[in-house]
Formats: sequence, C-alpha cells, structure tokens
Amino acid sequence: MSLLLGHIVDALGGSLEGGGYDTPISRIAPLEVAGSGDLSFLSNPRYQQQLAASRAACVIVAPAMRDVALARGACIVADNPYVYFARATQLWRQRNAPALSGGVHATAVVDTMAQVHPSATIGPLCVVERGAHIGAGTVLKSRVTVGEDCRIGARCIVHSGVVIGADGFGFAPENGQWVKIEQLGAVRIGDDVEIGANTCIDRGALQDTVIEDGVKLDNLIQIGHNVRVGKHSAMAGCVGVAGSATIGAHCTVGGGAIVLGHLELADNVHISAATVVTRSLTKPGQYTGMFPIDDNARWEKNAATLKQLHSLRERIKALEQALKAA
Repeated sequence: MSLLLGHIVDALGGSLEGGGYDTPISRIAPLEVAGSGDLSFLSNPRYQQQLAASRAACVIVAPAMRDVALARGACIVADNPYVYFARATQLWRQRNAPALSGGVHATAVVDTMAQVHPSATIGPLCVVERGAHIGAGTVLKSRVTVGEDCRIGARCIVHSGVVIGADGFGFAPENGQWVKIEQLGAVRIGDDVEIGANTCIDRGALQDTVIEDGVKLDNLIQIGHNVRVGKHSAMAGCVGVAGSATIGAHCTVGGGAIVLGHLELADNVHISAATVVTRSLTKPGQYTGMFPIDDNARWEKNAATLKQLHSLRERIKALEQALKAA
C-alpha cells in the first residue's frame, strides 16, 4: 500500500521542496538502495555523496542540506531529519498494518488475580502471574513472562521472550555452600517503555526493581535486582547492569557494556560500547573504557606494557623526588 508524498507532509509537517505532492510512495528505504517510488532520509552530512547518487523519489534533509538535495530532486526539509524519519515510520505502520484491538490470546495464561487493562494486548504463549498489573495500551508480544506482583505501565511494548520478575541473583555463602535469599520485591515499569527480545529484568530482593517512564531497552539485556533506571534512558544490546546499581535519567549505555553493582550514574551520562563501569559517575558526559582491538601480537605487547605501568609510575616518582633533592 502506498502513501502520497503530500499526505506524509500534511501529517508530519516539514517543507516539501521541488514538487511531487502527488507522488505515490511505496516504501521508506535507505539512500543507497532507494528507488523511484521510495522515501529516504539523510541525517548525517558525511553521507551527502550517497544523497547525490540516490534514486529516491524524495529525501528528508536538514535545512543546511536543502540546496544539495534540490539539485538531485524533491526533498522534505525538516529541522531534525532523523526524528522526521522516525515519525514517518510510525505513520507508515499506522496506515499499512492492522491495528491491535487488545485482548488476550487464546494460548496465553493469565492468572485470575492479575489485572490486565482491556486495551492491553497479551500475545501468544505469554504468562502473566498472580498480582501482576498490565497497563492501558501495553503490548506483550509472544512468550513474554510477567512474574507475580510486577507492574507494567501504559503504552509499553514488550518483545518476545522477555522475562520480567524472575528471582534476582541473591545467595549467602555458608560453609562452602550457598543459602538462597528469597527475592521479596517485584518489578515496577513506568509508561512508554520498550523492552527488546529476550531481555531479563529481575525482581528486587526487598524493594522493587524500577524502570522509569520512557526507558528503551534493546535485546538480550540483563537488569539485576534492585536496579533503578531513570526516565528516558536507553541501553543497547547485551548490556548488563548488576544489582542495586542506579542509572540516572537521559543516560545511554552502548552495546555490551557492564555496570557493576551498587554504583550510581548521574543524569546524562553516556557509556561507550564494551565499557566496564567500575566506579560511580557523578558528572554528565561521555565515558569510555574499552581496550582497542589490534593484531594479536601487538595487543599482547601492549597488554604486557600495561602491567608494568604501576612500577613505571613509582620509578618516575622516585626520579622526580631525586631531582628535587639535587
């Protein structure tokens, strides 16, 4: 199903330049593969060479790229092309996909003591346990498990295989064995949260694990017990957050990064991919702690050198003291 280019602009705003109001758009596509019936976008000026070569019917660009885009053909000028592209995908989904009407799939298991809002959608093979609460407009895709007494707010999207409210990892050592600490808290998830496939959010030991409004979690993320994630923070795939860590609002955590337990990250902290956060970060900013990839022989030499840094430091301090005394 197609949409007229002009209808997209009528719905989303922006300035259509170079004509084409009645051009039918059959899909939204990347610049390098877009064809004559496609809408594309340019969010980074570094790719303007691809813009010049693109066969797209129309390209969404920033005001600074208007003239370059017009030299190629029709364009939509928007202050933030990437956000405009995101809104365009939402519009496309609304117009071309069947609307979810809410309800519980016949294969789902919902405890009689759970509360599911009538407008929520519970997909195939989901399990919603006793005392759980699912808010208005929330969608659980297939095979989602919501543990007892866990709460999910309104308009959330929970993708396939997510487990919310499994026991946190709590054990006390005794004579070489482990004594289980019962996890008596739950999980509280705010409104407008999206959780990627096969992500796990553990219930708290004594207090709840909390995911605040607007948080976005990618696939295969582990959130430990009693973690708190602040509003509108986002984490990429394979992130691990250990128990009792607190992540502030508007933070980002790159793929494969680890946040150790009981640490605090201030608001607007941004962690690069593959970084291990070993201390609390009290100031906003970008933090990176990964060791760059190299060929193995050179990497081994650099790693060996790193092991000597402390002794080199002590030798330099001794030399400095000797120079001062001379």
